[in-house]
Amino acid sequence: MSTQLLIGGRFYSASSPDATAMAVSDGTVVWLGAEQPGRALHPDAEIVDLDGAFVAPAFVDPHVHVTALGLKLTGLDLSAARSLAHCLGLLREFAEAHPDGAVLGDGWDETTWPEGRPPTVAEIDAAAGAGRLVYLSRVDAHSAVASSALLDTLPGLAATDGFTRGEPVRAAAHHLVRTAALAELSRAQRDRARAAALDHAAARGVVAVHECAGPEIAGRNDVRELLEFEHGVEVRAYWGEAVRSAEQARALIEELGVHALGGDLFVDGSFGSHTAWLRAPYADEIGCGRSYLDADAITDHVRACTVAGIQAGFHVIGDAAMDAVVAGIERVAAELGGPAVAALGHRVEHAELIDGEHIAQLARWGVIASVQPGFDAAWGGPDGMYAARLGADRAAALNPFAAMASAGVALAIGSDAPVTALDPWAAVRAAANHRTPGHGLSPRAAFAAATRGAWRAGGVRDGMAGTLVPGAPASYAIWDAAELVVAAAADSVQRWSTDPRSRVPGLPALGPDAPLPTCLRTVHRGATIYAK
Repeated sequence: MSTQLLIGGRFYSASSPDATAMAVSDGTVVWLGAEQPGRALHPDAEIVDLDGAFVAPAFVDPHVHVTALGLKLTGLDLSAARSLAHCLGLLREFAEAHPDGAVLGDGWDETTWPEGRPPTVAEIDAAAGAGRLVYLSRVDAHSAVASSALLDTLPGLAATDGFTRGEPVRAAAHHLVRTAALAELSRAQRDRARAAALDHAAARGVVAVHECAGPEIAGRNDVRELLEFEHGVEVRAYWGEAVRSAEQARALIEELGVHALGGDLFVDGSFGSHTAWLRAPYADEIGCGRSYLDADAITDHVRACTVAGIQAGFHVIGDAAMDAVVAGIERVAAELGGPAVAALGHRVEHAELIDGEHIAQLARWGVIASVQPGFDAAWGGPDGMYAARLGADRAAALNPFAAMASAGVALAIGSDAPVTALDPWAAVRAAANHRTPGHGLSPRAAFAAATRGAWRAGGVRDGMAGTLVPGAPASYAIWDAAELVVAAAADSVQRWSTDPRSRVPGLPALGPDAPLPTCLRTVHRGATIYAK
């Protein structure tokens, strides 16, 4: 049995908050305490001097699109575009530098531009060159603009739901265009993207991600290839396809090798693309968005997965969409019993426009909420995209993390990368500094949701994953961090303490302007998967 003894550090451990040393044997934490007894107990251990670094349980991101993130990291990233003209300039430069093949871009957001509108087909054709296949996804990945050459490859597109000439493609039309664009990529290109995405995750202290795949996202080949791809970051795959029977559910799991039937199983779309399903119309557009699954289909899916013993889940954004999800789960709980439903830890992804009744019901049935605080950081506040789409009152009701947690809804914090950056400390900070007073979590609760909560959302319920205690997997990250503090939620009375006698483990300061920790090393089950 090989043992490492990490000394001279600061450890985030509920069992040993004043520890300065930790022993790891064969991928498991076996001891925490002071350095001197650690050396006596483990005289033959390999010594790792931390030089004051901070050691904490590694992060898990419960909602990621790995290949799409990698394509953004290695390709045309439009998230920095400050205007429509800037966006077109970035497209032109990329097309000139890469004269062969299709151009795939991601991340534009017209709500931040002075022009206030997306590119037209004619503008894309002019910037990229006539005849070039171009697909540019909006930041929320629920609509896109494309070149005429790409649109012309789909002769039935004009009759497809979500196609309006002169506007970005949405709904089914968007799914068709995205599928056509992704088909232009080679296996080598996809693997390079996956390597970039998982390397990026490891460099940010992430040891596991939940891939949210589906037939309308990147398709069967993508998820199969991803699960075959060898990397130190662990991948748990979700498949977003509705089923009607337990037999169908089991067959899909066996066919694809995925772990669960949920993730981005779309009940609706997004606020930014006007496709989230609302009870009342949008403030800036006629209509209430899109419904992709009704309560009957949701009932069938939850029943089938529960009977088959498979975790289910749904992408749900708007309040009408959440009405349908709650109604569907309620029917299954009445039929099979609440404990049978709760035992599977079914999930809702995003759960943004959710009211008190929804929250109480989800808590009652043990439903886990996989949430993305980066959404609020990017689009919340009285002048953000949410307020423009919904009006100030509805926008202020979005993402009520504190209410969910206090009601007993288990939270898992992630990114939905590439929609928002895969940056766990930024997500934890966003949860603690919510732009709506009263909705934020304490830093400690937010950190737990990005570690222990995310493991639990993936079905790991041993009570040890995501912690540093004896017997826990040695999955941790080492950080260059400043002074550690203990703080309440940002909108309550602050209670700061660096005194180890408080027996409450400290975290790096997570104020809005505080520098975030820098990852020095990421270790998963004892194996180093990233070192700076």
